[in-house]
Amino acid sequence: MLPGTTHSRILARTGVDWICVDTEHGLLSDSSMHEAVAAIAAAGVSPVVRIAANEAWMVKRALDSGAHGLIVPLLQTADDAKRLVASAKFPPLGTRGFGSPFPMEKFHAMYSDSSSSSLTGGKGGVTQTQYLQQANEALVTVVQIETAEALANVDAIAAVEGVDVLLIGPFDLGNNIGHPIIEAMDQELKDAIAKIHAAAGKAGKRTGIYCTSGEQAREYADAGFHMISCATDAAVLGRASADAVKKAQGGVLHSAYQGVKDGVSKMTYG
Repeated sequence: MLPGTTHSRILARTGVDWICVDTEHGLLSDSSMHEAVAAIAAAGVSPVVRIAANEAWMVKRALDSGAHGLIVPLLQTADDAKRLVASAKFPPLGTRGFGSPFPMEKFHAMYSDSSSSSLTGGKGGVTQTQYLQQANEALVTVVQIETAEALANVDAIAAVEGVDVLLIGPFDLGNNIGHPIIEAMDQELKDAIAKIHAAAGKAGKRTGIYCTSGEQAREYADAGFHMISCATDAAVLGRASADAVKKAQGGVLHSAYQGVKDGVSKMTYG
């Protein structure tokens, strides 16, 4: 959610498979998105860009940066999903234009051309031809199911060819179906999440979900979910800093001891 290539590289070294470059709610411009995608991919991790809306030009900018996939919020219907797929695929499957020189270096060629002294892509990435031939199949298209309308249409959305993952946003989904997450999930929200997971499986697709902790992410992984977040950089930075400050300041006993000490000092020297 925060711009910067240094901390993008730090996150990419934590053992994750993918990192969401969030241009929906994050503080990321178009140029900082390009830079984050490059830094993450260079570390051998897949950058997946969440765009702000289901707009063809946003899809183009994200994929042309070299993103390995897209996350698209607030889809409502199967027609919305079809429109997304069309803008994410090269012809004949879609309408995506070909011309950006940036995506190829974000991928690694799996072989070299023995008839040539140079790699067919190699460390510099795949060739333009290789990218064009593989992009439609290789790039991951993720749709967020987070509204009551999307929940009602989830089977039809999941059935759309070209949609790879249904990603659940529990907070927005809870708000939209009248069961916001305050301290814990209501059963109705849990049932909605189960319905989305089942729809994805029935259609042969994967299920993703946004989690706020490693423990919660582990629970969903054990339940058969596939694409799971476990933290955001903005939240982790705040929590880790607050925890360090709290420990430095001491707990209740330390505060009580300090208060008694100050009082004794005043009585002795006041």
